[in-house]
Amino acid sequence: MSTTESTRPERRPQPSMKQRREALFDRIGFTEKHRLNMGPPTSTFWAILSIVVIFTALGLTMVLSSSSIANLHSGESPYRLFQRQLLWAVLGLIAGWFVYQYPYHNWRRTRWLAPMIIGSVGLNAITPLIGRNINGATAWIQVGSVRIQPSEFMKITIILLCAHLLSARHRYVAVYQRVLVPILGILAVAGILLVAQKDFGTALVFALIILTMLFMAGVPLMQMAGASASLAVLGVFVLTMANNARKRLLAFLNLDQTKNKDGYQVYQSILSIANGGLKGTGIGSGTSKWGYVPLAYSDFIFAVIAEELGIVGSLVVILGFVALVFLGVRVALRARDMHGAFIAGGISAWFGFQTFINIGGIIGVIPMTGITLPFMSYGGSSLMATMVASALLLNVARNMR
Repeated sequence: MSTTESTRPERRPQPSMKQRREALFDRIGFTEKHRLNMGPPTSTFWAILSIVVIFTALGLTMVLSSSSIANLHSGESPYRLFQRQLLWAVLGLIAGWFVYQYPYHNWRRTRWLAPMIIGSVGLNAITPLIGRNINGATAWIQVGSVRIQPSEFMKITIILLCAHLLSARHRYVAVYQRVLVPILGILAVAGILLVAQKDFGTALVFALIILTMLFMAGVPLMQMAGASASLAVLGVFVLTMANNARKRLLAFLNLDQTKNKDGYQVYQSILSIANGGLKGTGIGSGTSKWGYVPLAYSDFIFAVIAEELGIVGSLVVILGFVALVFLGVRVALRARDMHGAFIAGGISAWFGFQTFINIGGIIGVIPMTGITLPFMSYGGSSLMATMVASALLLNVARNMR
């Protein structure tokens, strides 16, 4: 053998694509050793998945029905908003699949949670500065034709952060410095960011989610009462300073006098619901989307659902949300650990309260806050965030006792 051949360095074999993928997953912590031993899906798991799939499909159908006329009037394709919503649904499915595959207990790790917190706070902090104002709220960032609402994704971050803190400190729930103060501090940061965006409805949802998680943790009732009263007083004070928002919120108290101005949307939505009757006019045959109900494909999509599917269809949708929340609470009660229980409870509170606030505002029994109906309303950020949250809930449900 020649000297040249003996000194030539030995060539190492190039790693295969599978080996490279496994190395990448190992670096980010997504490996087999971090997976849970998941048994076969339970009936609760399949029930939640079925409701999410049906609601997402119904939402896409109703967005197409309610937005096609508005698109035609603006000289665009009747499928424009539907195609965008469908694209967000696909993105939500991809993101949800990743979240479902990654065991929920790993989301409390610093390498994931810290960047999520920094990103959420950063995006929501710059939104009032560079965001787009729509109907009085500056809650959207637009880059080209893409528009996102950072506060929707902050809901997931806040739930994960509170679940981490509450599960780590649940033995000290009576010590307000260890539990109540830091959790209310998180709510204060989120509330300031949302008030700066003038997104008062989302701020209310955040408050209700966090109060529910504190109640789940077993925080003493006196502390809960004090925190709730303080938040209520603070909310009244903020609305007092925001004159236009206060007028819109209180318009439902006297629709006869406000129906031509601040209460116009609610009044028209009630007329559309009445027009639907028992069985509805049929999908695509409603009149509310012809300009009578502004934003019929977004915040007021339940009015279109009620008109086209009737009282029967509306009750089915409402009962579907009730079942989803009930199943989420069941997952929380049967979760393997406190962390999973708080995640499931926070997501259930999110879906339940946001649905109640949206539908209650549309039918005129509570103030209209301008938040979306989960899974149904047009809005990519809302749809994607709810699909990811559903994947988190399914993750916990797959591993419950």
